[in-house]
Amino acid sequence: MPRRLMFVQLKTGYNTDRGPSWIGWVDFSKTWSTAYFHGRTLRRFGGMFDANFYDVQTYERFWVSGPKRDRTDTRYGPFNPEIEPDTVETYHAFLAGASLPGREKG
Repeated sequence: MPRRLMFVQLKTGYNTDRGPSWIGWVDFSKTWSTAYFHGRTLRRFGGMFDANFYDVQTYERFWVSGPKRDRTDTRYGPFNPEIEPDTVETYHAFLAGASLPGREKG
């Protein structure tokens, strides 16, 4: 199962880009259509205005994407995501110019 360091933001119940967000490890299914994060099963779904995944149990919407080096992960504000403790070293290396694990070739 592929594992990637990702930016994840909860969209449901929050104004525009005001929901809580995290930098953390996300496990993906072989087809990349399902993501596993914080004990949730998130399914990819196109056509949503501000989200690209939803929780299969609660139907809450999430935005899941690769982190950005310039830290502009949210569209409308410089909100700092919570950095998961087990990702700090990898995330800081990425911010300093290292490739993300699993993405060494792009």
